[in-house]
Amino acid sequence: MITSSFQASVAVCALVILHVSALDTFIAAVYEHAVLRPKATETPVSRDDALLLMNKNIDILERAIQQAAAQGAQIIVTPEDALYGWKFTRETIFPYLEDIPDPQVAWIPCQDPHRFGDTPVQARLSCLAKDNSIYVLANIGDKKPCNSHYSTCPPNGYYQYNTNVVYDAKGQLVARYHKYNLFSEPQFDAPEKPELVTFDTAFGKFGIFTCFDILFHDPAVTLVKDLQVDTILFPTAWMNVLPLLTAIEFHSAWAMGMRVNLLAANIHYVQQNMTGSGIYAPDSPKVFHYDMKTNEGKLLLSELYSHPRKSPAYPAAVDWSAYATTIKPFPVQKNTFRGFMSRDEFNFTELFENAGNLSVCHKDLCCHLSYRMLRQEGNEVYVLGAFTGLHGRRRREYWQVCTMLKCKTTNVTTCGQPVETALTRFDVFSLSGTFRTKYVFPEVLLTKVKLSPGKFEVLKDGRLVNKNGLSEPILTVSLFGRWYTKDSLSSSGGIRNLETTNLLIATFLMIIVLQIL
Repeated sequence: MITSSFQASVAVCALVILHVSALDTFIAAVYEHAVLRPKATETPVSRDDALLLMNKNIDILERAIQQAAAQGAQIIVTPEDALYGWKFTRETIFPYLEDIPDPQVAWIPCQDPHRFGDTPVQARLSCLAKDNSIYVLANIGDKKPCNSHYSTCPPNGYYQYNTNVVYDAKGQLVARYHKYNLFSEPQFDAPEKPELVTFDTAFGKFGIFTCFDILFHDPAVTLVKDLQVDTILFPTAWMNVLPLLTAIEFHSAWAMGMRVNLLAANIHYVQQNMTGSGIYAPDSPKVFHYDMKTNEGKLLLSELYSHPRKSPAYPAAVDWSAYATTIKPFPVQKNTFRGFMSRDEFNFTELFENAGNLSVCHKDLCCHLSYRMLRQEGNEVYVLGAFTGLHGRRRREYWQVCTMLKCKTTNVTTCGQPVETALTRFDVFSLSGTFRTKYVFPEVLLTKVKLSPGKFEVLKDGRLVNKNGLSEPILTVSLFGRWYTKDSLSSSGGIRNLETTNLLIATFLMIIVLQIL
């Protein structure tokens, strides 16, 4: 009897502990960092000089981590390239790299800093997590020795990876992710295949990827759809591109389109249009920062649902083409014209009246807009645009886009060019399209490059509509679709580096020569 009572007490106690440990909400933090960069990267510096620079940046991150922890944050994300910048060659980045082990080794660098060789950066990051009892994500460089006799091994005998590491509140390394989709990063290699990195906490399941990864299916979509993560940790060094791809605009839209929490930490470097960080929930941005006027970093904090799929605010699934494919298209305007946006040729039609219904098509994508302006300012022109196809100079990603946007001037040849301010307000807009992909991201960007939390919603039939009345002046209202299965093969990221590419080309040419002989 005593044994039974004891077992029952233990069971009740275990349930109480389980309930307490499984938190319904958590406090998240991201830090937008004004990185201190090396003065020159044409020639390699010494390891000591590299450590000196990285420690100066970590000094700044340390203050942000301490502030976040003091305000109750359980996890903080810092940006990509935050320890040393981004303009390097393979040789000049090498002094900044460390060997980062697989997290399965159960290592706390703060307590055992020499277990894996020269790892002072990892040791310090681990101590910051441990001393402040907070999960810390940082972006550093990993080096992995390889056999130079193998064709894929770079000439210096090392693979070099753009790498995210996560330390838990005890300072233990719990996650390591090597960036797969590189963007103009000759100093780094891509892993052979996308890494699907997750880790579990008392406040949800987390997944990780970096910057350019967000535009591709793997690993980004797979983490959410197949591995069912609750929150994505997203360090980035994002250069803003208006009108469709500013950081706060697209990252908040991705969180809504994928219906997942996203913690996005960007570099702050206005000379290259780099700013824009935020904490985004599936239903709406929680907090965001965009600042092109100062050179200062910024700490953001917000409370999020640990398991957003179970929250009352979780949005319903959307059939992105349901409305647009079942209605009779509005009359397609005879004055449709072509214009370029981000190197893509759109079909545009002008919003001539203060209210109306318009359609415009490009190939098999038709975009429909119903709208009413409070009044159209005399010096502002708005258009409805459609584009479907491989995007930009690289011709790698297949886009499907419906957009209503303000033109830069009254000359329609400027439609699609970057513009940051507007005066025209809308009290009604409804945008939809005949999308052939289920991956569509809803964007609304206001004058002075601001978001509009709570001022728009996506209906289950795929319409992006305003709510709660009059909007602030609008720069763009867009449905940004990604048709991943139509991407070109070069978007896979599987080619490790430039040296491997050159080797494949040389081999191909040799085969042709041998066939001729």
